[in-house]
Amino acid sequence: MEFVYNLIVVLHFIGLASLVGGFIVQISNSEKGVNAAMFHGALTQLVTGLILVGMVEGGAVDDELNMTKISVKLVIVLVVTVLAVTGRKKAPPQVALWGAIGALSIANIFIAVFWS
Repeated sequence: MEFVYNLIVVLHFIGLASLVGGFIVQISNSEKGVNAAMFHGALTQLVTGLILVGMVEGGAVDDELNMTKISVKLVIVLVVTVLAVTGRKKAPPQVALWGAIGALSIANIFIAVFWS
């Protein structure tokens, strides 16, 4: 099960790269908006994050979770996902949506790294 868990972690990082990469690539673009990379990255982060928590809580992996941290990260990724879905339905420019998704995604990274 450790291999499957690690595979899901890799997919989680790929989702992160897609989400933040989609944000960064538009910094110099005048028509900022929610691109496909941000949309799919947000969905990947949400789904793989839920799977990872489920695997730990189900006992498939010998690890302990800080449920307060997980709850905060879940709320942030849910907001990011809703913003990404909303942004995909609107035409650019969407500077406010783009900025909110980027800021919340980077905040989620800081929470993951520094909250112990």
